Amino acid sequence: APRPPLAGAPWQAMGVSLVIHPNNPYVPTSHANVRFFIATPEDSAPVYWFGGGYDLTPYYGFEEDCVHWHRTAKAACQPFGDSVYSDYKRWCDDYFYLPHRDEPRGIGGIFFDWLRSDEKKGGWAADFAFVQDVGRGFKDIYTSIVRKHMNESWSDEQKEYQLIRRGRYVEFNLLYDRGTRFGLMTGGNTEAILMSLPPEARWP
Repeated sequence: APRPPLAGAPWQAMGVSLVIHPNNPYVPTSHANVRFFIATPEDSAPVYWFGGGYDLTPYYGFEEDCVHWHRTAKAACQPFGDSVYSDYKRWCDDYFYLPHRDEPRGIGGIFFDWLRSDEKKGGWAADFAFVQDVGRGFKDIYTSIVRKHMNESWSDEQKEYQLIRRGRYVEFNLLYDRGTRFGLMTGGNTEAILMSLPPEARWP
């Protein structure tokens, strides 16, 4: 997707970012983000764009949860175009990947950036509606998975495995995550930026 011009332009941003690291190893970690940027170049009209998405990182995977996760994401995207889900799923798979481990961070979801539709496709109103549906879809699908597994018991060995896999999450967020790098480079609140890291992780 083409990136809107930013160089030298004053800009503003707002967004919501959620990262959930459950105590129970059977409940997956999840991340969701929706954001809005607007830049005002000196010699032209303001330029806006939306970004966001959500992804799931199970420690003990359940095929029915994976199918449900992706079906729900596809259903949320379908009203906005036949290729939206496949494009944003591919973007998510490519983005949440650890090259040094040659493995994905989780089972994916959807990820998008620089969303700025022209008026023929509904413009700002259509983009804002899509972002809202992304947020609602995440709330519904993730809470259903949490409720399904939150009362399952686990062993010390399973907890240890969860902490080892959480280490992969740390590696991605510190080495590759654009949001972490952007926040630190622009002088954001360090504690807020690093809130995406789990409270415990292990590297045996």
